[in-house]
Amino acid sequence: MSDDLKLGYIGLGNMGAPMAKRLVEWPGGLVVFDVRTEAMTPLAELGATLADSVADVAAADIISVTVLNDEQVRGVVGELAAHAKPDTVIAIHSTISPETAVELAEQLRPQRIHIADAPVSGGGGAADKGELAVMVGADREVYERIKPAFKQFASLVVHAGEPGAGTRMKLARNMLTFTSYVAACEAMKLAEAAGLSLQALGRVVRHSDAQSGGPGAIIVREDMKNLTPDHWLYDAFTHTRGLGEKDLSLALALGEQTRVDLPLAELALKNLAAGLGVPHTKE
Repeated sequence: MSDDLKLGYIGLGNMGAPMAKRLVEWPGGLVVFDVRTEAMTPLAELGATLADSVADVAAADIISVTVLNDEQVRGVVGELAAHAKPDTVIAIHSTISPETAVELAEQLRPQRIHIADAPVSGGGGAADKGELAVMVGADREVYERIKPAFKQFASLVVHAGEPGAGTRMKLARNMLTFTSYVAACEAMKLAEAAGLSLQALGRVVRHSDAQSGGPGAIIVREDMKNLTPDHWLYDAFTHTRGLGEKDLSLALALGEQTRVDLPLAELALKNLAAGLGVPHTKE
């Protein structure tokens, strides 16, 4: 059973360390490795076994890897693959190119070594509390096998699809994050020019996002086709379109008044209706 599987963890940085700490009480045991001895010491004090090298971790059944980039991932996976037994799962939590996971999965398939790309979202604080979201790209059987271990550091584990799909989902998720940061900066410029407190604006945004769900509240569709009038979201998204276009138009007018350039708001006004799936009909 999954509880009997031995876990391994390589890379004990800002994310790897809190994630690994959530695994130290796993019944099958945890072996860890990092090139920095000082990074392993806290895990040893909690009960983890320390490895002398990457190769020593290869005896584990499920091995998590949280290193810096594609090059390091390829190096670690290559060394593990040279020593791992069949049916070992190597889970890559680093954010890498989707092609890297696909290529590694194909390369190791003849050895019956399974690659899962399993990037996480939520940051170190969520890892400490076991509340990360994990997006897993793996064969379904592999996903079911590793999910109980991942649930130790995550409150949401999603099967994104085949190897590579987890990373593609993470890239889509992070694109939203960083695009929204740019939008937030644009909003702050407008607020500052309008004589408003940025601190007060921040409190309002955080409060209202917690209530409404922020951008995630509209990511509920099965596909991106235009909605038909009988679709369960049609009326709600038509209402959202109306509110959004009104408020964006007013914000752009304020931008003109305060001489603040708002390119993202202009793009949002242009694309909102089509993006929601309720474009304006041409007459």
